[in-house]
Amino acid sequence: MIVRIGAGAGFQGDRIEPAVDLAERGALDYLVFECLGERTIALAQQARMADPAGGYDPLLERRMRAVLPACARNGTRIVTNMGAANPVAAAQKTRAVARELGLAGLKVAAVTGDDVLDRVGGYVLDETGAAASALGERLVSANAYIGIAGVVAALDAGADVVICGRASDPTLFLAPLVHEFGWARDDWTRLGRGTLVGHLLECAAQVTGGYFADPGVKDVPDLAHIGYPLAEVSEDGSAVITKLPGTGGTVSRETCIEQLLYEIHDPARYLQPDVVADFSGVMFEEIGPDRVAVSGADGAPATGQLKVSVGYRDGWLGEGQISYAGANCVARGELAAELVRDRLAPLAGAITEARAELIGVNSVWTGGSGGARASEVRMRYAARCRDIETARRIGEEVEGLYLAGPAGGGGATKQVREVLAIASTLMPASEVPTTFEMEEVRLAVA
Repeated sequence: MIVRIGAGAGFQGDRIEPAVDLAERGALDYLVFECLGERTIALAQQARMADPAGGYDPLLERRMRAVLPACARNGTRIVTNMGAANPVAAAQKTRAVARELGLAGLKVAAVTGDDVLDRVGGYVLDETGAAASALGERLVSANAYIGIAGVVAALDAGADVVICGRASDPTLFLAPLVHEFGWARDDWTRLGRGTLVGHLLECAAQVTGGYFADPGVKDVPDLAHIGYPLAEVSEDGSAVITKLPGTGGTVSRETCIEQLLYEIHDPARYLQPDVVADFSGVMFEEIGPDRVAVSGADGAPATGQLKVSVGYRDGWLGEGQISYAGANCVARGELAAELVRDRLAPLAGAITEARAELIGVNSVWTGGSGGARASEVRMRYAARCRDIETARRIGEEVEGLYLAGPAGGGGATKQVREVLAIASTLMPASEVPTTFEMEEVRLAVA
C-alpha cells in the first residue's frame, strides 16, 4: 500500500496554482496546506478579536474554491491549519464554499484545543523569565503546538476536509499516515519516519527548488512554473519525494538535504508533540529524474511537553524610506539618516529602539563594503515606539527630507503598525486536550 500525500502550501501567502495542479493531476490521497507561522497565529487572534467570525487564513476561501472540485472528484482529502485562530469559522466558510460549488455530502471537520490563552498565565516565558500573566492586557494569544490526536480522530470519523489551528507542521502530514496505516502511537520508528516525510513536505516548494535556486551556482529549471512536492509513502514509513511531470523545479538529494536541515537544531532529537524524531541516520538516494528515496529516520518517546507560542503587544513600529541615486548617493543617504536621527532626538524617551540603514549597502550585511560602487541607495529609518503618535513621526520625518534634506531624494514611503511580539513556554500535553466537530455539506432544496 502506498499513500500519496502532496503539499499545497508552505506558508500563508503561498501560490495557489501549483496546489490546483496537484489536486487535478496528482492522484493524491491527501493534499495538505501548511499556512501558519508564529506571528501569523497572533495576528489571526487579533483579527478574531475585531471580528468573532474571522481569525482564519485570509486565503482560505480562494484556496478551497480552487481545489475542492478536483479533490472531491478524485477522492483527495484535505488537511490544513488554515483555521488559525478560528477553525470552527473556517470550517463553516469551507462548507459554504462547498455548497456554492454543489459538493453535497462533503464532510468538513474543525479540530480545536490549541488555544490555551485561558491557562497560560502561570507559565514562565523563556524570553522574559517572567510568567505570561505579567504581560497583563498586552497578552494577545497563546497557542500550543498540538499533535496528531484530533486530526486522526476526524479522519477516522470520515472527514473529507480537516481544519485545525496551531499544530506542529509535520503533524499535518503525520496524522494521515497514522490514520491510513494504523501505526501504533508508540511505534516510535514509524512516527519518526512519518515526521521526516512531513518535515520534507511542510515548506512545499522549498524541496522542489524554491528558496534553493542560485543562478550559476544552483540552477533550477523552469522556476516560473515550479511544481509543488508530493510523497509516495510506504507502510514502513519510507518514502519517495517527487513532483508532477511537466512542472518546473527539481527534486534532488541537494534540495532534500537543504530542507532536512531547515529549522533543525539537533537532528538526533527533533522534538515533536507525538515523538522525538531522529534524523541523524537519514539517507537520500536519487532513483530517477525528480525522484528521491528517503529512509533511515527513527524516533523515541515524546517528552510529554508542548511548545506554546505566546503573542503580545510590544509597542508600535514607525518606518520611512526614501531613495537617492547617482553620484555621491551613499553620502546623501547617510546624511539623510543622520538628519532624521537628530530631528527625532527630542522624542528619545518614547523610542525604545531605532535603526537606520541604506538598502543595498548595509541593511543585511552590516559590514558590507559595496557603498563605493553603489549607483543608488534607499535609506530606511525604523523605530519601535511606545505609542502610535510617536511612531507616526518616524515616517513624517523621512518624508520631510524631500525639501529639508539632501539633494535628489525621491520615492518616499511611510508606514505605522502595531508590533506583535512572540515568546515561548512549555505546557504539559495533558493540559491541552483536543477535540473535533464535523458537519456534512447539505444543499438547499428549492
